[in-house]
Amino acid sequence: MRSALVSLCAVSCLLAAPQYTGELIFPLEHWHNHSSSIVELPNGNLLVCWFHGSGERTADDVLIRAARWSKSTGKWSEPFTLADTPGFPETNPTMFIDSKQRLMFFWPLIIAHKWETALMKYRISSDYQQESGPPKWEHQDNIVLIPKNLAQRTKEVLGKDAAGTGRQAEYAARMIDHSEDEYFSRMGWFTRTHPLQLPSGRILVPMYSDGFSFGIMAISDDGGYNWTGSEPIISYGGVQPSVVRKNDGTLVAYLRDNGPPPKRAMISYSKDDGVSWTPAADTDIPNPGTSLEAVRLRSGEWIMAFNDIERGRYSLAVAISDDEGVTWKWKRHLDGDSTQNSTNQYHYPSVIQAKDGFIHITYSYFVPEGKSIKHTHFNEDWVKSGDPAPAKSR
Repeated sequence: MRSALVSLCAVSCLLAAPQYTGELIFPLEHWHNHSSSIVELPNGNLLVCWFHGSGERTADDVLIRAARWSKSTGKWSEPFTLADTPGFPETNPTMFIDSKQRLMFFWPLIIAHKWETALMKYRISSDYQQESGPPKWEHQDNIVLIPKNLAQRTKEVLGKDAAGTGRQAEYAARMIDHSEDEYFSRMGWFTRTHPLQLPSGRILVPMYSDGFSFGIMAISDDGGYNWTGSEPIISYGGVQPSVVRKNDGTLVAYLRDNGPPPKRAMISYSKDDGVSWTPAADTDIPNPGTSLEAVRLRSGEWIMAFNDIERGRYSLAVAISDDEGVTWKWKRHLDGDSTQNSTNQYHYPSVIQAKDGFIHITYSYFVPEGKSIKHTHFNEDWVKSGDPAPAKSR
């Protein structure tokens, strides 16, 4: 009996030990590889996608690539094309597995080389666990949105500022004008972070507009076949929302800060399953104007991956909260160091928790030698053990 207890203790201690691995999905190359999204498939394999080409919205050769990680071999496949419309850039893909175990894939087609001309596209597959190559798609369509109460909410939130003078007043007045423009208000909404499915079955796809610098949710209550727009998340520069659900049902959206200083991640709340949102306000989380992602772990804790600096993208950290985002008690760096300025860029994280409890994060990895997508795999204890102490110089 004593030996069995000792063995059980040894196993428990092993499971609780900090564990981390990380690798590039493909070798560094001169091509622009950016904005990845990761999902775990029901068979335990991983699928990651990103956009690839000679640039971003102005480069007509940009397409969506993907790679598969096999649980049996422990290796990544060669990258393959997931979507390509010749002559048009395609960017910012995201994926998730819904409650029916279908793969849903979303990405914007940039019609006229400006972010505000993005047209959202999506595909659905029930046959996607092949060892190589793309899924077999059973449905595809566009997502076109009429934002709910856009002009009304924009005037309510920004109207007072628009009556003043200066750059802020000019911006507010311009956003009010845009909100009344039928074409401008319906085009240009696109993705960055993972969708979220609520207990009711409702699917929320977080989107944003660089034309407005507002967030929004695409909402589907029929499994992804029909979509409506939420009210906007209005702010001065809040984009790329990442949504987490609290125990009481409140939805919390964290947003990138594209606005004026202080450079902080922004936050907005919804009490009605994503239909209406409070104006975004600053948190105390640094943000240099780059994407972040937060997800709820099965333990009830929240995890966030973000650039923990106000300028640059050379420091990428992960933090854990045990009080639904009120505080973030544990933090550890995935790449870089907030105290060491660098031209390297580690950014645009995509976060999931796998069935075995481990956390997987992919992110854009830019160094002078080239660009790739990096995959990291670790447990909560690795984060909670904190950054290692710096080596002492002799």
